[in-house]
Amino acid sequence: MSIERKPLTARSVLASTLLGTEPPWLPTRTLVRAGALFGIAEGTVRVALSRMTSAGELEPSGDGYRLVGRLLDRQARQAASRRAATRPWDGTWELAMVRSGDPRRAADRAALRSALADLRLAELREGVWLRPDNLPADRSPEARRVAAEQCLWGRGAVLEPAPDPAALWDLAGWAADAEELRAELAELLPGIEAGDTQALRAGFEASAAVLRLLQHDPLLPSELLPPDWPGEALRADYDHYDAVWRAAFRHHLDAAD
Repeated sequence: MSIERKPLTARSVLASTLLGTEPPWLPTRTLVRAGALFGIAEGTVRVALSRMTSAGELEPSGDGYRLVGRLLDRQARQAASRRAATRPWDGTWELAMVRSGDPRRAADRAALRSALADLRLAELREGVWLRPDNLPADRSPEARRVAAEQCLWGRGAVLEPAPDPAALWDLAGWAADAEELRAELAELLPGIEAGDTQALRAGFEASAAVLRLLQHDPLLPSELLPPDWPGEALRADYDHYDAVWRAAFRHHLDAAD
């Protein structure tokens, strides 16, 4: 794996700012100031707000905007990734098998792959996806709905021999990325605490990278993970870092008043 870094646009700044806000609503003036931190002009921010509203990602509410639609679903996935809720593993597996029949449209195939990835299943071979049965059955309802339309589902399967997790997920790559991000967060913290604007901007990008990586954590049971797996350590580091960054960000926005 490699750490995903996406260029900052007005849309990405607005989306990430609201995704990190609970409840996900902010006044327009605050969203404009958030854009200004990254050199995005007020007019550009307002155009982005209008386009995101037309796309069904935002909804005007009072003197501001709130998340709706797929961005609201994304916030729920991010929150679930940070919590990393699992169940004790009894050694069985969860299976999804694509139904045979009429050829599926490319859009349907793409939607299914995305849904199964959201559910944290891996592809054993074409049409067969699986994972250890250690996650809540009611996770990611929308992804489950998409998968149910195209797949047969099974739980509690005993597989012999058991699949090799390292062949299904890039565990070494994920762990390397996690350790790199932990080091980056630690390096950024002093500048953020000091109110350094450049560190605040860099911290925004680092935060987005952590959240994207957490959504690719396979959340395997400890029995199947390599020694010193950094999942819990990254989450603990990020919880502290996020609280510090958000306090500094709020102070920066308040200082603009």
